Amino acid sequence: MRIRQLAVAVGMLGVLCVPAHAETRDLGRDTLPANDGWAAEGEGTTGGAAADAGHVYTVTDRAGLVRALDGGSDTPKIIRIAGTIDANTDDDGDRLDCADYATGGYSLKKYLAAYDPRTWGAAKPSGPQEEARQASAARQAERIALPVGSNTTIVGLGEKAVLKGASLQVRNAHNVIIRNLELRDAYDCFPAWQPNTGGLGDWKAAYDNLWLAGATHVWVDHITASDRGHPDAKEPTYFARNYLRHDGLLDITNGSDLVTVSWSRFADHDKAMLIGNSDTATGDRGRLRVTLHHNAFESVVQRAPRVRFGQVHVYNNRYDITGDDYRYSLGVSTGSRIHAENNAFHAPGHVEVADLVKSWNGSALHQSGTLFNGFPVDLLMIYNAYNSGSERDLTDDVGWTPVLHGPVDSAAAADRAVARGAGAGRIP
Repeated sequence: MRIRQLAVAVGMLGVLCVPAHAETRDLGRDTLPANDGWAAEGEGTTGGAAADAGHVYTVTDRAGLVRALDGGSDTPKIIRIAGTIDANTDDDGDRLDCADYATGGYSLKKYLAAYDPRTWGAAKPSGPQEEARQASAARQAERIALPVGSNTTIVGLGEKAVLKGASLQVRNAHNVIIRNLELRDAYDCFPAWQPNTGGLGDWKAAYDNLWLAGATHVWVDHITASDRGHPDAKEPTYFARNYLRHDGLLDITNGSDLVTVSWSRFADHDKAMLIGNSDTATGDRGRLRVTLHHNAFESVVQRAPRVRFGQVHVYNNRYDITGDDYRYSLGVSTGSRIHAENNAFHAPGHVEVADLVKSWNGSALHQSGTLFNGFPVDLLMIYNAYNSGSERDLTDDVGWTPVLHGPVDSAAAADRAVARGAGAGRIP
């Protein structure tokens, strides 16, 4: 009997220990290839490859996934996800919606009335409705924030493995692999109003589809991350700001280090990837070493990625820019040292080459081999010329040259390969 049939047969249990030989190719035993980006540094990244037979699981529902994760333990483990798992479910597998999490008298209507800037002003929200919002948010977090511990591999089975509504969180963990999995719609039922954000205030959502915080030696490969099902563009506007329900698709923060993100697809989202969360987190210097290669960024508004402090190698990626709300792709922030080479950008007529880069207190960006709508461009020269007088010029000297990487293809060749091969369900 094939694994998927076994998984269905034990669906009421939600978790099944299986022998390692049950698949023709056991992706769970794969380790990061040598020299494949920053995560290959030193001892490399092996995830749960050393797991014994008693710690290899196939999971079919949230309850089984939670048991397999074991509270984020460091025990070597391989977790195979079969089919679609919805994190917004109770212990019996019944679907939960936002109303099920609401408590303490919270309602959006009352919250909006309480903190309308015209009457509340610019002070941080406080009082009964904010307390009720926090309590309601905590109830949702108990269900959807899933901790991933050290020495863990999470891998999707087949071509249609989906984790829906969850926020996978690799916090202060080491040696983790996540592959061949669609991470969909980490939807926040209770966004917070922040009156002073951006001058006009803004809504803050709590959950990333995947969050690395203080994590080291992590390989993310062939995932697909998106807001599929609940795009923020279709959410209403409150206090003249879009009511955001999503944070990042993949954020790498709080001193995370030695991360490789490869052959993945990030789509239909506003703020896709943040590397380094604060201009004041000077302890991140020397960390946040990340490699991004052969990834597709499709209909992403910004942060693809935005970087603070880190040494980030961005090569052989494909960018498909759409929509009138596009802001930028490469964010050059405080202390960042981005080495970008042989990336391909596709953009509509209203987007110019200089729009691809945005700087906040950044000083340097190395780029080479960039294609824009099929034509080679000097991204740095154009950016500096376009922004002369409004932002300080960026230099080409980022102070380092990547050595941990596979073959760097031409931008044109990578463009074609990524279009065919990036994302979940496409491991060759």
